[in-house]
Amino acid sequence: MNHPIVPVAPERKWRGGGLSERIAMPLIGLFLILFALACLFPFWLMVVNSFAGTRSLALNGYAIWPSELTLKSYRFLLQGKQMFTSYGVTATVTIAGTVAGLVVTALFAYVLAHPKNRYGGLLSFMTYVPMIFGSGLVGFYLLVVRWLHLKDTLWALVLPYIMNPFYAFIFVSFYRSLPHELNESATVDGANEWVIFYKIIRPISTPVIATIGLFYALQYWNDWWLSLLFVDNSDLYPLQLLLRQLMSQMQLTSLNHGNVLTLPPAEGVKLATVCLTIGPIIFVYPLVQKYFVKGLTLGSVKG
Repeated sequence: MNHPIVPVAPERKWRGGGLSERIAMPLIGLFLILFALACLFPFWLMVVNSFAGTRSLALNGYAIWPSELTLKSYRFLLQGKQMFTSYGVTATVTIAGTVAGLVVTALFAYVLAHPKNRYGGLLSFMTYVPMIFGSGLVGFYLLVVRWLHLKDTLWALVLPYIMNPFYAFIFVSFYRSLPHELNESATVDGANEWVIFYKIIRPISTPVIATIGLFYALQYWNDWWLSLLFVDNSDLYPLQLLLRQLMSQMQLTSLNHGNVLTLPPAEGVKLATVCLTIGPIIFVYPLVQKYFVKGLTLGSVKG
């Protein structure tokens, strides 16, 4: 018996979404471009107006392109060698503090997270309490100056921030997400805890190390409070404290001077200060960008 042949409609090739999708995608792209420009616009104003002259800032305020461009603000900030000395101090403190902070915090968190540590609960409690209750300014000052004798030293700018409890708990959350069988198999092969941490745990901890390292670097780079408390020697002034004093001098001079148009522009100096301070540290972000998002989400999903 012959069966009738049923014609089959030719297969249609996919040509993309419907009309709504073809309209939505360009609109989304346009929105993202406008949003990016809106985010970059304040940075453009900051950079370009740091070169603006006194008269331009006094008469026109912040402009997309100032009518008068000058290097007067940067010359005021970079006069003498003190600025370069402070850059060296800040860079040294940031590098030394970030490396030391990562080593101490990562090792301490590994001890807290280790399932065979019988004192893990006590150490966690001792780590958590300082996050809630501080020692106070007087006790902190006496500890650093009278007991540790760190006044007018770079250690006074490094040691107080060397172990952040919050960062330690981020490390702990990551370590506890790792299978303990890694440690057991390495122990069977004869490795001790130092070898296990350095050869196994450390390489797979790159995302959280990069993230916490960025946090430490920003903390040390932007800090001026410790130097205000413990540093009297001008040769040990970090960048942030030096710029703070320069801005105070600028405000005092502008109040006592008759014609402000002959002075370096106070607003221009502020903008130049921001450019000088965020310039070097902003280049750290591209180095850790691929680890940053992953590091921030560590421990947020269980399973």
